[in-house]
Amino acid sequence: MAVNLDKEAYYRRIKRLYSNWKKGEDEFGKVDAIVVSVGVDEEIVYAKSTAIQTWLFGYELTDTIMVFCDTKILFLASKKKVDFLKQVAITKGNENANGVPPITLLTREKNESNKANFDKMIEAIRGSKEGKTVGVFSKDKFPGEYMKSWNDTITAEGLEKVDISAVVAYTMAVKEDGELGLMKKAASITSEVYSKFFKERVMEIVDADEKVRHSKLAESVEKAIEEKKYLGGADPSTVEMCYPPIIQSGGNYSLKFSVVSDKNHMHFGAITCAMGIRYKSYCSNLVRTLMVDPPQEMQDNYNFLLQVEEELLKELKHGVKICDAYSAVLEYVKKEKSDLVSKLTKNLGFAMGIEFREGSLVLNAKNQYKLKKGMVLSISLGFADLVNKDGKKEEQKKYALFIGDTVQINEEEAATILTPVKKKIKNVGIFLKNDDEEDEEEDGDDAEELLGKGARSAALLADRTRNEMTAEEKRRAHQKELASHLNEEARRRLTEQKGEQQIQKARKSNVSYKNVSQMPREKDIRDMKIFIDKKYETVVMPVFGIATPFHIATIKNISMSVEGDYTYLRINFYVPGSSLGRQEGNIFPNPDATFVKEITYRASNLKAPGDTSVPSTNLQNAFRIIKEVQKRYKTREAEEKEKEGIVKQDSLVINLNRSNPKLKDLYIRPNIAQKRMQGSLEAHTNGFRFTSVRGDKVDILYNNIKHAIFQPCDGEMIIVLHFHLKNAIMFGKRRHTDVQFYTEVGEITTDLGKHQHMHDRDDLYAEQMEREMRHKLKSAFKNFIEKVETLTKEELEFEVPFRDLGFQGAPYRSTCLLQPTSSSLVNVTEWPPFVVTLDEVELVHFERVQFHLKNFDVVIVYKDYNKKVTMINAVPVNSLDPIKEWLNSCDIKYTEGVQSLNWTKIMKTIVDDPEGFFEQGGWSFLDPESEHQGSGAEEDSESEMEDETFNPSADEEEEEEEDSDEDYSSETEDSDYSASLGSEEESGKDWDELEEEARKADRESHYEDEDTSNRKRKVRSSAPPSKKKRRS
Repeated sequence: MAVNLDKEAYYRRIKRLYSNWKKGEDEFGKVDAIVVSVGVDEEIVYAKSTAIQTWLFGYELTDTIMVFCDTKILFLASKKKVDFLKQVAITKGNENANGVPPITLLTREKNESNKANFDKMIEAIRGSKEGKTVGVFSKDKFPGEYMKSWNDTITAEGLEKVDISAVVAYTMAVKEDGELGLMKKAASITSEVYSKFFKERVMEIVDADEKVRHSKLAESVEKAIEEKKYLGGADPSTVEMCYPPIIQSGGNYSLKFSVVSDKNHMHFGAITCAMGIRYKSYCSNLVRTLMVDPPQEMQDNYNFLLQVEEELLKELKHGVKICDAYSAVLEYVKKEKSDLVSKLTKNLGFAMGIEFREGSLVLNAKNQYKLKKGMVLSISLGFADLVNKDGKKEEQKKYALFIGDTVQINEEEAATILTPVKKKIKNVGIFLKNDDEEDEEEDGDDAEELLGKGARSAALLADRTRNEMTAEEKRRAHQKELASHLNEEARRRLTEQKGEQQIQKARKSNVSYKNVSQMPREKDIRDMKIFIDKKYETVVMPVFGIATPFHIATIKNISMSVEGDYTYLRINFYVPGSSLGRQEGNIFPNPDATFVKEITYRASNLKAPGDTSVPSTNLQNAFRIIKEVQKRYKTREAEEKEKEGIVKQDSLVINLNRSNPKLKDLYIRPNIAQKRMQGSLEAHTNGFRFTSVRGDKVDILYNNIKHAIFQPCDGEMIIVLHFHLKNAIMFGKRRHTDVQFYTEVGEITTDLGKHQHMHDRDDLYAEQMEREMRHKLKSAFKNFIEKVETLTKEELEFEVPFRDLGFQGAPYRSTCLLQPTSSSLVNVTEWPPFVVTLDEVELVHFERVQFHLKNFDVVIVYKDYNKKVTMINAVPVNSLDPIKEWLNSCDIKYTEGVQSLNWTKIMKTIVDDPEGFFEQGGWSFLDPESEHQGSGAEEDSESEMEDETFNPSADEEEEEEEDSDEDYSSETEDSDYSASLGSEEESGKDWDELEEEARKADRESHYEDEDTSNRKRKVRSSAPPSKKKRRS
C-alpha cells in the first residue's frame, strides 16, 4: 500500500486504552462506549479527537467516526480510509490474536444519509455494557452536515454524554520510546532555531541599534524553520511551529502562551522569547529571557528564578502528585524570597505531546493527578511586574523574567531537560560598555562572543574594539592597582603556607638477603668468582676473600676494558656526593656510614693448561648479566615512580542507556600503544570512557577535569576534545594530566607530484567534500558537547579558544598558535599540548622587549612559587599590545624588561626567604617604572647568575622534555637561560650608543614622530638600570 500503518504501535496503544477503561477509574467508570468523531475544520490545530487518531494510526483521518465498544470496534470512513484501516482490521477469522476487540469497517456513503451505518453503530453502543452512556470529547465540535447528523442521532437515541478528555489525556501522557525520540528531536530543533537564529538576530539588532518590531521578529523566526541549516538535518516538511513565537519587551509582558507578539519596537532591556516547534506531530517548547546590561538586582532575581526551576525539576518525579510538586516550589519561594511569591506565574507548566497544552495536566495547586515515568512536560515559570529601580524611561521601569524548558519525567532522578539551551547569566546577558559612547564602534562578532562566553572573555572581546583612544592609559592605571594587590596577596598566601616544609624522601634501602640462609650456594661463589643472583637482583663479589652481596640498586655504572693479556671490570657505586645537581641520588638512609666507591677486578685472557675456559670469561659474563639486571630494575623503578602520587579515582558509573552521548572514530593522544588506534568516546553518569578498537579502556571522571577544551577545525587539520586533568591518571604505563581525543578533517600530507590544473574538477570536488566533512564533524562534536553539558547539568563546561586573540610562540621546541579561552591559555593541536590555568598565574613578565628585536619571550610565574615558571619563546613583537590588552582584561599583572633573567635563582631566593623578598619591594623590581627600592634583588640575582658557569646535565635535558614541575630548591640552573649569559655585550652599551641605534632603526622603518618619541621614552626608562648593572 502507498501509506503504511504501524500495526505494532496501534495494538500496543489500543490495548493501553482498553486496559485503563476496564480499570474504571474516574470518568472511564461511567461510560459504556467511547465515540470519537472527526470532521473537517482547517482552523482547528489541536483537538483530542485528532490527537487520539494520530496516536493510534500516525495520521489524522477526517470525516471518520470511531466507536469503541466493550467487545468490538467500529470505524466509519470513506473508501480510501477504509482501505488504509484494513491493515489492522484483517485478522484470522476476524478473531484478533492481539488481545483487542475485532474491528468492523463501515464505508461511508457520499450524498447519502448514512442511516444504515449509524444504526449499526448505535446497535453496537446499545450492546456494549449497559448501553446508556457514551464517552465523548465535549470540547471538540466539528462543523458540517455529516457531523451534525451523527450528533443528532446520538441525541435522538437518548444516550448520555460524558466528557472523557482528561482520562484519555492521562492515558496518552506516558510516552513510548519512539514518541520520546520524536519529542527529543523536536526539542533539539527548537534549541537550534533559538541558538542559531533568534539569539544571533537579537545580537545583531542590539549591536547595530536597530529598531525592529516584535511581530516582525516573530515572523522571521517562523520563516527560519523553512531553512534546513537550522533544523539539524530534519525535513522541513515535517517541521511546523506549535504557536507563533511570542517576543515581549519594554514593560509590556504577559507570561502566557495564548498571547501574540505586539507591534511595538523591541526595547533593549529584558527580552522574553517563547517558541515551540512541532516535529512529526509531536510538540516541544522553550522560553528564555535575554537581558541587555541588566542591573545587579535583575541579575539576582534571574539567578533566583534559575534556582526555583532547579527545585521544580527535583520535585518532578514518578508517583508525585502535581499539586504537591507545585506546593513544594511555592514553599521554596516563600522561604527564600517571600516578596516574589505574588509575582510568580499562577501555573508552572503543563503536559505536552501531540497536543501542545494538555488542559487537564496543568502544574497548579489543584491538580490531583500523579506524574508518571515517560511523561513529557513543558515547564514555564517566571516573575511578572518586577520594578527596575534604575529605570528612567517608562519602558525601563517594569520588567519580567520568564524561562521554560521541555522536560522528561524519570523514575527516581530529577526530570531531564530536553532543550539544552544554556540559560546562566553569562549566556543570556548582553553586557555593553557605556564609557565614551560617542566613540563606540559596535561589532556584531564581538556581541556574539559576549553572549556565548564567560564574563572574563566577554570583557576581553568587548574591550578589543571599544575605547581604543585611551587604551594604554587605562591599562597602566589598572596595572598599578593590580601591582598593589599582587604583593599583599602573595605575602598573605606565603605566610599561610609557612611551616609546610617539604619532607625529603629518604632513598629506599634495598636489602639483598635478610639472613645468611638466603645466600646462594653456587660453585662460582666458592671459587671466588663474581656471581649474579637474578632472583634477588644482587651481585655477589669476592672482597678480601669473602663473598660480599651488593644489591643492583647500589651500582651506579660498570665498564669493561681489555689491556694486553688482562680484562678489567670496573664497578662504580652510588655514594654521597657522587651525583651533582640531582638530590635524588644523594639522599641515603645513613649518609655517615663508610661507603665503597669503586671496585676493579682483573682476570687473564690466557688459558692456563688444564683450565676448561679462559679466566676472563667470568668477568665478561658478569658485565653482560649486570647490565641486563640493571636495565630491568631501572624499568621497574621508573614504573613505580610514575605511579607515585597518583590520586585514586572513583569508579566510573556505567549508564546502560543506549542514548548516551557518543563520538566514534576518534584517536587518543597520548597513544595507548605504540601504534595509534581508533576508538569511541562515550559519556556516562559520572565520566567519559574511551574504548579502543582492540578493547583498551581509558576512564576520565567529570570531577577530575580541570579544563575541557573544544578546538574546532576552523583553520586546523584536526578537530579536538582536550581534557586537562586535576590529578594525573595512568594508562600505557605512564601518568598523564593531558588527554585528548581528535579526528583528522583533511589530508595532512599533500602529494607534490601532482601536476594538475588549478580548476581541475577532481580538486574542486575534493575541496567541496572536505568543506562538507568539516561542517559535519563540527556539528557532531557540538551536538556531543551540548548533550554532555546537559547530562552534567552544566557542571562540566567546554571552553572554545578565541582564535582571533591567538598569538604565535614556542612553549616547547616548535612554534605554534597559542589561544586564550575564558579561563586558560592553550594550544591543543600540537603535541605535547600547552595548557596554563589563568587562576593559577601570579604575574606575566615579558623579556627581551627591545626595538631592534623582532621577537620577545613571555615568562609565566605561578602563585605556587615552588612550581617551575613557564617560558614561551619567540613571540612576535607585534603581538605585545594585544597580549597586554588580554592580560589586563583578565586582571593579571604584567611587567616587561630588556634582560633575560635567571628565574631559577630568583624563585629559589623567594622560596628561601619570602619575608625578605617582600620587605625589599617584592615583585616591583620587575617594573621599570616602579620607584621601589626592590631592584637590589634583581641586581643580586643578575650578578650571581653572571658569576656562575652553567653546565646542564643529560638528566636535566630529559626532565625538561617531559615538562615536569620540579621543585626549585632541588634544581640547578635551567639551560633556557644560557642565552642571558651572552647578552653582556648588549646590556653593557651606554646610553649614547642605544640612542644612536634607536635613531637608525626609526629611519629605516619610517616610523612616525609620535611613535619615535614613545619608544625613546621607553628606552630611557629601561636603559639606565642595565648600565647600572654593568658597573656593579
